[in-house]
Amino acid sequence: MNGYSRRSVLRRSRSVLAVGATAIAGCLGGSGPSGPTVTMTGDLRFDPGEVAIDPGQQVTWVNESGVPHTASAYEEGIPDEASYFASGGYESEQAVRLSTSARGFLERGETYSYTFDVTG
Repeated sequence: MNGYSRRSVLRRSRSVLAVGATAIAGCLGGSGPSGPTVTMTGDLRFDPGEVAIDPGQQVTWVNESGVPHTASAYEEGIPDEASYFASGGYESEQAVRLSTSARGFLERGETYSYTFDVTG
């Protein structure tokens, strides 16, 4: 786990990633046929850009830093009709924040992909 506890990483970096009313992505890589790629860095910040996502389009998060990250939605930032998503299979933002396990952490080089079911 590289010496990082889940709680301290979430608290310090608020590294829970969000996809809002318009799916947002920081440090966007190329947009291939399946959709954009979000590059996660070790900045312990998330300063998103914006990208429109169509239903059925997949976004992939890739951790290129040595700092474990999760890829999780902020519930207040996704459309009402959208399904919640999080690496690690959590069913709510609160469950991610309260977890004391490393479930869902992406280590360097690991990816998480999510296919969106509504326009955002």
